[in-house]
Amino acid sequence: MPDLRFTPVQPAGSALALLDWQHIHNSIIPTAPLSADEIVARAQRNILEVAYLDGTAVGCSTVRPPAPDAATVIARVLPGSRRRGYGEQIYQRGLTQARELGATAIETVVLASNDEGLRFARQHGFVETDRYVLPGDTIAFVDLRLA
Repeated sequence: MPDLRFTPVQPAGSALALLDWQHIHNSIIPTAPLSADEIVARAQRNILEVAYLDGTAVGCSTVRPPAPDAATVIARVLPGSRRRGYGEQIYQRGLTQARELGATAIETVVLASNDEGLRFARQHGFVETDRYVLPGDTIAFVDLRLA
């Protein structure tokens, strides 16, 4: 499996990485699209990265620092790039980053309509802890915790 190259999304960093992260996030979570300004704000408190294969963005990640002990690790892979091991690379990198930040527990969140994302989380030992619908939305988000 080819190695991915990871580029951080930083407030004063690459505009391309920010736009790629935005495209991936908004494609996978169309019910809660983020603006560039919202992503810059998130990048100030979370680790955001874009995964590239030969210069093409295939996925992205979010690692939210522990609060107080649990960090959130979210790995997203564009539909056309799934089932090639990229999600595993993105997830393992995020897991390592979360543990380096001191996390003793790991959580994730997946849009309920994302069957592949839920299957990936469950195959990695996550169990559902909550479901909620954001105001104005109709599709729930699923909170999961690594058992």
